[in-house]
Order: sequence, then C-alpha cells, then structure tokens
Amino acid sequence: MTSISHSTVAANVGTAPRAKARNAALDRSRTFLTLVVLLHHAVIPYTHFGHTDPKSWIGFDMIVLATDSFFMAMFFFLSGLFVWSGLARKGPVNYLGDRLIRLGLPFVICAFTIIPLAYYAIELRQSPDVSFAEFWWKTVTVGPWPSGPVWFLWVLFAFDLVASLLYQLWPRLLDPINRLSLRGRDHPAQFFAVMLAVTAALYIPGRVYWGPGSWFEFGPFSVQHGRVLLYATYFFFGAAIGAQYLDRGLLAADGQLAKRTWPWTIPTLVPYCLMWVLIYIKREILGNPLRLPDWYEATYGLFFAAFSVAIMFTILAFFLRFKQSGRSILDPMQPDAYGMFLVHYPIVLWLQYWLFDFDISAIAKALVAFVLTVILSWAATAALRKIPGASHVL
Repeated sequence: MTSISHSTVAANVGTAPRAKARNAALDRSRTFLTLVVLLHHAVIPYTHFGHTDPKSWIGFDMIVLATDSFFMAMFFFLSGLFVWSGLARKGPVNYLGDRLIRLGLPFVICAFTIIPLAYYAIELRQSPDVSFAEFWWKTVTVGPWPSGPVWFLWVLFAFDLVASLLYQLWPRLLDPINRLSLRGRDHPAQFFAVMLAVTAALYIPGRVYWGPGSWFEFGPFSVQHGRVLLYATYFFFGAAIGAQYLDRGLLAADGQLAKRTWPWTIPTLVPYCLMWVLIYIKREILGNPLRLPDWYEATYGLFFAAFSVAIMFTILAFFLRFKQSGRSILDPMQPDAYGMFLVHYPIVLWLQYWLFDFDISAIAKALVAFVLTVILSWAATAALRKIPGASHVL
C-alpha cells in the first residue's frame, strides 16, 4: 500500500474534506457506550458506595469502577473525531449553529423537564408528601439543580466552541497528532503512549488539587473539576485523528489496532487491578479518610488514566476488527442511541424507586432495571423521533 508523506498530510489537514459514509465501527462503539451508560446507572444503587437500596452486590462495584473510569471520556473522544472536518466543511458559524440545536436545545429541555422528573423519584423517598410542582419550583429557584448525565451536553458544546475558535486562528494546530495517527496505523502503541502521557499530565494535578469528588456547579451546569482537562484531552485527540485521513490512520479497518485486539486487554486489566489495590489500601490501611494523601491521589490518577486509555483502545480495536462482519445486534439501535442517552435517566430512577421494596436480590433488581430501561428508553426515543423535526435533534 502506498504510504502518505508527512508533507502531504500537512498540506491537506486544513482543507475541507468531503462528507463520508457512516463508519460502522464508530457507530457501534458509540451505541455500545450508550448501553454502558444505561448499565452504569442501573446498577449504582446496588453498589457498596452507592447503596441506596437495601440490596447490594460487590460485582456491581467492579462494574461501576470500570465504567466510571472511561465511558464519558470516550464519548468526548468519539465526538471529537468529526469536529475538525465539520468545521472545514461547514465553517465555524454554521457548525456551531448545528451544534447548538443538537446539544443546546436538548440540554435546556432536559434541564427543565427530564432531570427534575428523574430526581423527583429520589425526593419522594425522603419527602413522600411533596408534589412534583413544589419539587420542580424548589429545584429551579433554590436548588440544588442537578444535571444528571446531561452535563455532558454543555461541556461538549463548550469544547466545540473552543475548537471553532482554534480552527479559525490556527487550522493546522492538530497536524502533529494527525501525523502521529497516521503512524499509528502500523504502530498504535506509539499513539497510546503519547495519549497516555498527555492525559496523565493533565489529569493527575487536577485530581491531586481538587480530589476525585469535587464538582463545579452553577444551576444545571456542572462538571467534575478534576476531569475537565481529561475530557478536553480526549476530545482534541479525537479531533486530531479525524482532521484528515480518519480511515487511514490509527482507526484504519486494516491497521494494526484492528488486527491485534486481545493484546490490549493486558494494559487494560493491569491498571484496573492496581486501582482495586489502592482502594483496599484506602479502606483497610489508611482508614478511608475524607482527604487522601497527595501521593495516593497521584498514583490512583496514573492508574486511572492508564486504564481509561487502554480500555478505549480495546473497545475500538474490537469494533474495528469486526467492521466488515455484516450486521451487528447494535445496528438497529444506532439511530436512537443519542435519544436513549437523553431520556433514560428518569426511566431508570423510577424503576429503581419501584423496585426498592421488592425482596429480591440485587442482581435481579439491576437486571430488571437495565433491561426495562433499554426497552423503554428505546421505545420513547423511537416515538419522539416521529415528531416532525425531532430527528434533526435526536
């Protein structure tokens, strides 16, 4: 196969590429992540740390530790893949206008309707006599006004806005990472090492300074302080890969990442196990203090960053490998995946409210919550998409 010179890349990264057919591997990765979000929220009440239900199971702690350590970062990565090419094709003004409809409008609707409806299920456990109208008014006027999972929307739009400004000032800003992606076709470990180094360098200081549980909150706008730069790193690495030659670099269907799936499980499992070692040290040796030593947070942050990048590579490798394998069980859900992300939260919280008094195992409760959340959120999204104009948003 003819190689692509670095000078050719430099000349073409800033040019407007033609729109391409949908990438099945990336679509399936995104749909898979949506199901991971639904699973994450379905099992949290039955974990050791989340334990808001009488039943719990340690296996769900293992799931939540894994999902919380990568899935939102990977969403930012996948979203970033089409930013630079979208800016080149549409121009910054039109691009941001489209993103405002796609992200801003759902955020406003969810913040004022779907999220209060979701948290009303939790409020009823504490104050059974409060009406929804009373709860809603208190939420939007006095607070707290939690955003649930839709915080992702406003943060992603903020990254899009920064990207559009950078594109206007310096359209070839991402050339070096794009060239690294092209080399990553044959040497994905090099890209992995660079991304891990940058991710760790930007994530660990924030974790040490703010801790893992500190959130910025202003009305429905919220995001974890220590993870903002982590998410930005994933977003702009994705943007750099997609700036040009998306299908010929790291994410090539015939590249080494796609051909060698299973070796990525080793750098995934090792930091994951080491995070559990640190959790044991925190609980059994350090006495589970409110503020952990800086050395602990820095070490945990390194393992967190390593696991996050490695599991993303593992997932991408899996779906890239089977890109040409015909139909997938994820394909029918793909058009509705975004809508499922938006509407699932009240569904899962009300299911958990309903399951609270049932004397069944945590596994049974989580299974019921997850399966019904998938079915009901999928059905709700399919119905909403039939409203004229809704498909442009959902």
